[in-house]
Amino acid sequence: MLVLSRKPGQSIIIGDNIKITLIEIQGEQVKLGIEAPKSIVVYRMEVYEEIAKQNRLSLETAGADITGILEFLENKVKEEEK
Repeated sequence: MLVLSRKPGQSIIIGDNIKITLIEIQGEQVKLGIEAPKSIVVYRMEVYEEIAKQNRLSLETAGADITGILEFLENKVKEEEK
């Protein structure tokens, strides 16, 4: 991890098109400004983690749905073979 010290108004550049500026420091809170292309998604970590969690749950549910559908189709084929 790269650790940098910045003062309010100072920035860092990531790649050629992402600029992070330290806007303000108030006690233990730091305000950052992020300039990035619209194609770059920027989330707070806790929001990103919740999205990832919901995506994992969705995949698990989808997997269960597919298993149920496959079982249904297998039973249907067996019934038709009788």
